[in-house]
Amino acid sequence: MSGAQGGSHVVSDSQEPDLHIFAAIVENKFGVLARIAGLFSRRGFNIFSLAVAPTDDPAYSRITIVVDVHNTDVTQIAKQLDKLINVIHISELHPTDSVERELMLARVGAVDLAAVVDVISEYGGEVLDHTDDEAIVSVSAHPDRLDRCERQLRPFGLHVLQRTGRIALRALDADEPAVGMAS
Repeated sequence: MSGAQGGSHVVSDSQEPDLHIFAAIVENKFGVLARIAGLFSRRGFNIFSLAVAPTDDPAYSRITIVVDVHNTDVTQIAKQLDKLINVIHISELHPTDSVERELMLARVGAVDLAAVVDVISEYGGEVLDHTDDEAIVSVSAHPDRLDRCERQLRPFGLHVLQRTGRIALRALDADEPAVGMAS
C-alpha cells in the first residue's frame, strides 16, 4: 500500500522495499504525469509514492517519485525518465544527502485527548479539530517517524488515516549525485 494512500507502508511479499527517491523538473503540460506513470508501469517498477507541485515558474512542476527498485539498475530508471520529452531535469535524492518529509492527517479516538496530544507532541504534531470523543491530528515528519507515530496512535482508534507520500529536497551541503542528469 502506498504511503500516499494511507495506512502503514505494507509490502505484499516478504522482501523489504528498496526505495529510491527521484526528483524531476518537468514541463507543466497536460499528460506529462500520465507518461511518467506509464513509463514506470511498462517497466514493472512499483511507484511507492508520488507528489507533484508547481515550481516558482508556472511553466514547470516538480515531481517527487519514490519507487521500489528491487533488482533494477537505478541509473537505468533515471535514463528512461530523462528520455521523456517533457522532463527537463532528473536526479536521485539519496536519504543521507536529502531532507525528507511526509504529512499525516488522522482522525483518532480522543476520549483521552491529553494522551493523544502527548503522543503527537513527540512528533511535532498538532490537534486541528476535536470533539469529546474524536480528534483530527496533523503530523509532518520523516516517514519513519510517521510510521512510529501511527503505531502509537493505533490504540486510541485510527478512524481515518491519510498520508501524502514523501517529498524531498537535496540537503544544502550535499553534492549532486552522478545519477542526476540535465537535458
